Amino acid sequence: MIALDTHILVYAHRRDSPFHERASEVVRRLAESPAAWAIPWPCLHEFYAVVTHPRIYDPPSTPDQAATQIEAWLSAPSLVLLHEVSGYWSVVRQWLDRAQVRGPMVHDARVAALCRVHGVRELWSADRDFGRFPELAVRNPLVDPPPAG
Repeated sequence: MIALDTHILVYAHRRDSPFHERASEVVRRLAESPAAWAIPWPCLHEFYAVVTHPRIYDPPSTPDQAATQIEAWLSAPSLVLLHEVSGYWSVVRQWLDRAQVRGPMVHDARVAALCRVHGVRELWSADRDFGRFPELAVRNPLVDPPPAG
């Protein structure tokens, strides 16, 4: 299963992003595929926070636009939402300690651990910080396109 990180979701939503077309195509292909794909819940929360933030975008997406986008993704029949399950804490705790994660990086550790406990094969992200968690395969589909299929 492939999971998407916040950056890919933001770029797919924001038409003013230089990565919009590629990110939108990546998300569309996953959503229209019968194969399961995933979004961690924390990434949906962060997506909403980023696209509606007036210091990040001028103009920002409206709360209704952001919520409507999330609801469109949630309607994809093959989407799996990643959330905390049994075994999550032991994984995230190990990674927090080993990578000496502090502050805002806790979010990335949380996303990586959610992917791990849900058996995600690859996280698609434009964030290089996931390199702190070498047990998780990460690909940036905007510069390293996945194979067609």
